[in-house]
Order: sequence, then structure tokens, then C-alpha cells
Amino acid sequence: MARIVLGMGTSHTPMLNAPPTDWPRFIERDSKRDNLLDVEGRLTSYEAQLSRAPAGIEAEITPERMAARHAAVDGAIARLGGVLRDAKLDALIVVGDDQDELYHHGNMPGILIYYGQAIPNVPLGPDFKGPEWARRATARWFEESEPRDYPVDAALARHLIDGLIEREFDVAASNAVPQGEGEGHAVGFVHQRIMQQVVPIVPVCINTYYPPNQPTPRRCYRLGQAIRAAVESYPADIRVGIIGSGGLSHFVVDEALDRGLFDLFRRKDAAGIEALPREKLNSGSSEIRNWICVAGAVERLSLEWSLYEPGYRTPAGTGTGLGFAFWA
Repeated sequence: MARIVLGMGTSHTPMLNAPPTDWPRFIERDSKRDNLLDVEGRLTSYEAQLSRAPAGIEAEITPERMAARHAAVDGAIARLGGVLRDAKLDALIVVGDDQDELYHHGNMPGILIYYGQAIPNVPLGPDFKGPEWARRATARWFEESEPRDYPVDAALARHLIDGLIEREFDVAASNAVPQGEGEGHAVGFVHQRIMQQVVPIVPVCINTYYPPNQPTPRRCYRLGQAIRAAVESYPADIRVGIIGSGGLSHFVVDEALDRGLFDLFRRKDAAGIEALPREKLNSGSSEIRNWICVAGAVERLSLEWSLYEPGYRTPAGTGTGLGFAFWA
């Protein structure tokens, strides 16, 4: 029978696509954000966060500290790529969120599975709004010069749709993208930065980011369980992996939330994962839901390795919690 033999989680922030010398430049964005949330999930401002910055923040944002942190996370990306290559998978389920890329507020599915024969990755277009340093980082989620079609395991995708519906998940489904458009950044990061050789994927999109129809942590965990059950009912004898793309906490780094998440994963504490406070899983931190889905799918596997770096980038303690892990 088919089985999930590998689980992975990775951050996909543009910080990972930028040299450490560009990390301080994120202050240009962070200082103007209108969706900045504090560690309690309350709307805040850069100035307010500056007044309650973590103790010792100056030491966290020196050029030397940022360079060391960048080297660590670059090594983590390479390690995940090697683990994925060595697993010799037949298919990889990619769980990510779409931030107004393919799916928009006029029709925003809570959970969607893509089942086309292929999904394109399209170079970043000329209409990007932002400075050149930000453009360079954003562009690394996508092909450099020409669109490329990546294979999708359409048969497995259709089976997952059927299996999830049987398990009372009313999933949306898509078999194409609009002309000239391609996969979003969550999937693009996996193709461009993690995969060392192409594996057919099944894109699973969770609306982590936009109210009012964000699935709860409990629903995300149980979605992962249902995905595993559906995979195990697939008649082909194939090796399947699943990866959650996104997170961890941002745009204010919440080390307690991030480190606590890995502790829950190590202990396989399903109740604790399902009870994660929804008010803390909004804005960028909402992408933790993708990891929660993976945790449900791999609850029979063990967390073999993880790396966490609090990616501070400004004196206010803004940045991204940089997390990487695999289960086997």
C-alpha cells in the first residue's frame, strides 16, 4: 500500500533568499506594516514594539550574529534537500498557504487540493513593487527566466480529494491556474530551494492568512490525519512524503511560541497542538497551521531532527522564526 515515509517542515521567508547583509533592510517594510501583531496576537505598531523589544536585542542583530544565523539556516535548507533526495519518494504532498497569489478574496477556499497534470512556476514579473534588494529575494521563489511546468501526481491528488470528502472534509479542487500565472511562493520555495531532483507533488493549500475562514489548529491537525488515512488507502505501492511550507512566528519573533511548537512535536502532543491559541496564529504566524497539518499526517513517525533560529532583523525584535525539521 502507499504510505507516508517522510515528513518535513520549512520556513520560506524571503530572509532565506537574501544575503545576511540585506536582513537589516527589512526594517523598511517592518516599520510600515499595518498587520504587525505582538506576541499575544494583538495589533501593534513598530514604535510600540520598539519600546518592548527583547532584552539583548542589540546583540541579536549585529552583522556577525546575522551572518552566523544565515549560515545555519542555509545549512538546514541543504540538509532538508539531502533528506528529500535520499528518501527516494514517488510523490511529495506540499502543504502551503496562498497569499492572494492564485486565490483571492472573491473566492477564498479554506482548503484546496490541486490535481492538474502539472503546475507552472513563472518568473517574477516586472510589476513587482518594492526595492531591488526585496525583488532579488522574492524572485528566488520562482524560475529565473522562463516558465517551467512541474509534474503533479494527479492520480494521487484525485484520490486525496475523494478520500478527504469521504472523511467529511469539503475540500475545494483546482486542476489549472490562470493563463500566465503559476504556483505561489509556498510551493515555489520547495521547488526552487529544497528539491535537489524533481519529485511529482500534490499541492494542498490551506487558507492560513485571511479571515474569516481560516481552519482551526484542530481542523488542520485532523486534516493531516485524514491525508495520511487517504494515502494509506491508495492502491499503488508508493513512497509518499509531506512537507509544510511557511512560518514560523512573524513579523514579531515569538521564541516561546516557536520553541514550544517543536516541543509539542517531539512529544507527539496532539491535544497540545490542537489547542494552540488561534489569536497567535494570524498574520505571518498563521503559516504554523501548515506545520500542524504535517504533524497530524506524521504522528506515527518520529521527529528526527530540527533546527530553530530566531531571525531577528530590527531593533524592535521583528523578523521571522526560522524553523526546519524532518520526521521519519
